[in-house]
Amino acid sequence: MVSDRGGRAGFVYRTRWDTYRALRRKGMPKSKAARISNAGLFRPGRVRMARKAARTRQRRGR
Repeated sequence: MVSDRGGRAGFVYRTRWDTYRALRRKGMPKSKAARISNAGLFRPGRVRMARKAARTRQRRGR
């Protein structure tokens, strides 16, 4: 279950729960999914991730 409690329960911002669940459905570990979800809380973080994803896709020829 996603938690906004913190501590041993882990922590994911409430507004990012949908993103966290989507990453978990893809088979990502809890810690990594939480790290990515929390990084996208504000717009600059999402923009940074989008640019990184675009570079990755370009490098892989997609």
